[in-house]
Amino acid sequence: MSKTVADHSKIVRISLVALLGLAVLGSALAVVYAKFQSRSLFAELQALRKVQDKMDVEWGQLQLEQSTWATHGRVESAARKRLGMVLPEPHQVVVVRP
Repeated sequence: MSKTVADHSKIVRISLVALLGLAVLGSALAVVYAKFQSRSLFAELQALRKVQDKMDVEWGQLQLEQSTWATHGRVESAARKRLGMVLPEPHQVVVVRP
């Protein structure tokens, strides 16, 4: 009877070691997968940051272009040339007071 108890105890220990081995293997695979995901996401983040930098540069250029097109002198020049507008004479100005 002691032999069967010893055999049973040995089987339990082997099963426990095998179970712990599988748990370690599963944990190792989870770490590898997490590291892979982390690197993939970091690479994507870097690519998106490059795109953001390019867009920031383009935004600055567009703001500069907009400010150039909207200067008072340019608007006045376009009004004179394209629309034939002129400043009114002093007698043509009417001041409206509330």
